[in-house]
Amino acid sequence: MLASKTFYPIEIALVPTSSSFLKKPLATAQQRFNNHGLTRSLGPVQLVLLGIGCIVGAGVYVMTGIAASHYAGPAIILAFVLAAFACGLTALCYAELSSVIPISGASYSYAYISLGELFAWGLGWMLMLEYWLAGSLLAVGVSGYFTSLLADFAVTIPSWASQSLVQQSAGVQGHFMVTHHVNLVAVIALALVAAVLVRGVRQSVAITALMVALKVGVLVAFVLVGWQHVNTANWQPFIPENEGGFRFGVPGIFRAASILFFSYLGFEAVATAALEAKNPKRDVPIGIIGALLVSSLLYIAVALVITGLVPFRQLNVPDPIALAINVIGLPVMTVVIKVGALTGLMSVLLVNVYAQSRICYAMADDGLIPPLFKRIHHRYKTPYQGTLLVSALAALTAALLPIDILADLVSIGTVCVFMVVSVSLIWLRSTHPELPRPFKVPLGGVWVKGVWLGTVPVLALVFALVMIGPVVVDIVQKALIGNALPLVILALYIVAGAAIYGRYGKAHSKLRQANSR
Repeated sequence: MLASKTFYPIEIALVPTSSSFLKKPLATAQQRFNNHGLTRSLGPVQLVLLGIGCIVGAGVYVMTGIAASHYAGPAIILAFVLAAFACGLTALCYAELSSVIPISGASYSYAYISLGELFAWGLGWMLMLEYWLAGSLLAVGVSGYFTSLLADFAVTIPSWASQSLVQQSAGVQGHFMVTHHVNLVAVIALALVAAVLVRGVRQSVAITALMVALKVGVLVAFVLVGWQHVNTANWQPFIPENEGGFRFGVPGIFRAASILFFSYLGFEAVATAALEAKNPKRDVPIGIIGALLVSSLLYIAVALVITGLVPFRQLNVPDPIALAINVIGLPVMTVVIKVGALTGLMSVLLVNVYAQSRICYAMADDGLIPPLFKRIHHRYKTPYQGTLLVSALAALTAALLPIDILADLVSIGTVCVFMVVSVSLIWLRSTHPELPRPFKVPLGGVWVKGVWLGTVPVLALVFALVMIGPVVVDIVQKALIGNALPLVILALYIVAGAAIYGRYGKAHSKLRQANSR
């Protein structure tokens, strides 16, 4: 239990019930913080591990190769720095919000309190897309490394069971083809994660801690060993000449940063754990910032070694670290690195599904989605039905879609979420400057006509737009040359969300029901 709990009964005026901009009173949100069926068992060290567990995964194990070979070349290091800086700004916003409003749902809940129900629904819907497809992407990475590892022992998994139904056409970037493959290995990985999470968060965090220790140790070993074999000629030219569009050059660095952006979303997972933190006002900010710093250093070091070992044009594979370690010619080290990569990806997958299930729990608790997402297992005290359902959806898309499409769609969801977080912080400072803030974003801000424009949240908004720009332009360009699949998926998802909110969310919203009485 928490040592102390001080709440500030702030009343926020509600607009008429016919409007979709009802705001959840902050006092109500804080009251729910004390009345839930989840166990408060996570301290600051566990939260840092939770964040590292979610951050250090697909970005370094999977997307490094795609980003370097398609867009940035050796300058992927600059892309990592750019993405880390953009995410760091948002992380500071998250840290302050989570210290003032330590409630489940993270950015979804922040939007509900600050911007209203309609924005909260849209934000929650994009969060579900973000975590859903991130889980799929991670599972695809697990499949790639597992297949590579078994091949070292002369065990071959047939391509029809380890590759997606839709794949990029050979030699034609931006075009995709339908095959007869279904990635069953990725499906099995998600099934195992779901089974662990249903058993309980305490056990899940313990497993995650072991996985984090192993994968960080392996990455450090990879850097130390690989650095001795780096061929500096592979870093020349450091920024390859632009070949049109976002293919290399400075535009390519920004495009690479846009697809690496999502790989830092682990601090969002820390924020979603507020209900299960022992002292969320202190521990959640520590977890967010600590995890981001450690992960950024690892990303940059590993990217330097990978591009120094392998010419960047050869890195278009789902297992770039495995490819890089093979260059060294140490069979035992190769196996160790691949085992570490598998462990790392599985730990991220574990935390990713955990975070999505808790966001769904918060939305179901507000009545916006069906109550099955908040049903707690009588023995394990976890939202088991929601966990199983989100895992099944992630498994479906992992079996069907390639990494390229998954990464772009996840990045769009991530940027939308980060923008709302920045706006929510501006709103909270503007309307309730008197609230105690155990953590405050640095660099101050200015007041303009009653609105606090903080340096950090404003910069976070600007860099979020910088990150989303290349993704949107690239998706539209691909649609114009005949590959409209990413655009169609995004459009269908948005339409489905609007329909669910219109037919179910409005009718079952607890805030609306309370306001109508």
